[in-house]
Amino acid sequence: MRLSGETYPPLPTPNLPLTLIDMSIIQQHIYLASQSPRRRELLKQIGINFEMLLLRSDPRRGVDVDETPHDGEQAEIYVRRICQEKARAGGESLRLRSLPPFPVLAADTTVTLDGKIFGKPGNIEHAAAMLRQLSGREHQVLSAVAVAMGERIEVALSTSTVRFAPLGEDRIHRYLLTREYIDKAGGYAIQGQAGAFIEHISGSYSGVMGLPLFETAQLLQHFEHSTP
Repeated sequence: MRLSGETYPPLPTPNLPLTLIDMSIIQQHIYLASQSPRRRELLKQIGINFEMLLLRSDPRRGVDVDETPHDGEQAEIYVRRICQEKARAGGESLRLRSLPPFPVLAADTTVTLDGKIFGKPGNIEHAAAMLRQLSGREHQVLSAVAVAMGERIEVALSTSTVRFAPLGEDRIHRYLLTREYIDKAGGYAIQGQAGAFIEHISGSYSGVMGLPLFETAQLLQHFEHSTP
């Protein structure tokens, strides 16, 4: 029985490393190694709790992943490689900053036409040249997603086929004035005004946006992360 005014010392707290604590008492989430607003929106759409993991935030790391294709590199191999490197870099940032051990998710998207990789345009002239080549033709959008935890990394790929309507110079010019082409593979974003260019899509709409949700959910399940 506790007497009035009597105090007791606090119970000792086990000094265990985080990896030995029951992770079920901590809200499950992932780290997103991407600054893309559209990827954040897509993760929120399926109810995935995430925290942004900015790769540039630790001075002990090197520069961000170099996204330059290797000579003769096929688009599928390229997008898988870049995605895996981003996930690995995210895992290294996690380790350096001693953050709790949750999965790191990274993604990469590229557009390919006739075997040629269309990355992000460097300027408005480059974007215009891309749109002229895509005009009236089918192209492929490859979106890779990778999940890393510790030394383990798994990668999945989504491939979609998109057909553009013929685009005249006036239409291309009006689109470029929106500046939506900036930082977009192939110079366009399906969720923006360029959605009006698309006659047909076969594959994953979310994959064309930049994060294939089906493949993302499957990978997270492999890491025992709850998904819809």
